Amino acid sequence: MSIGTRPSQEQLLASLQTAKNRLQYLSHNDWTLLVDHAKQVTFKKGDVLIQQGSQSKMLYVIAAGKVNVSISGIAFAQIGPGEICGEMAFLEDSRPSATATAEEEVQAFRIEWPKLIELFELFPHLGSRFYRSLAVNLSRRLREQIVLKKR
Repeated sequence: MSIGTRPSQEQLLASLQTAKNRLQYLSHNDWTLLVDHAKQVTFKKGDVLIQQGSQSKMLYVIAAGKVNVSISGIAFAQIGPGEICGEMAFLEDSRPSATATAEEEVQAFRIEWPKLIELFELFPHLGSRFYRSLAVNLSRRLREQIVLKKR
C-alpha cells in the first residue's frame, strides 16, 4: 500500500457517487463526511486490503480499480468503485470472513470502525442511510450468489 500521487479527493468522490453498485442512499453531504474522516490509500496489484481472520477494524470504500474477494483461497466475488469491503465484519463486530486483494491498482478510502461509529452518533441520518445502503448491497450480492448456484 502506498500513499503517493493519485487522483484528487474530489475526483474520487465524484466517481463514488456515480458508481454502479455504490451506497445508493448516501447523499453528497454523506459522502463528503465519510471521505473527510477517511484516509485515501492506494494499493498495487496483489496487495491485500483485508485478510480473512485478521484483527482488522477497517472499512474500505473502493473509489477506483477492482478487488477480488476470496474465502479460504477460493475466488468468491469481484468488487469495484462505490463498493465496500470489510462491511460484514463491521456489521457483525467480528473478524473478516474473506480476503480482499487488489486485482489492479486500487484507490480507496480507509475508515476505522470507531471513527465510523462516532460519525453515526453525531449524524444519525448518515448512519440510517449507510446501513440501508449496505442492506441493499448485501441483498444484491446474495441474489447474485443464488443465481450462480442455480446454474
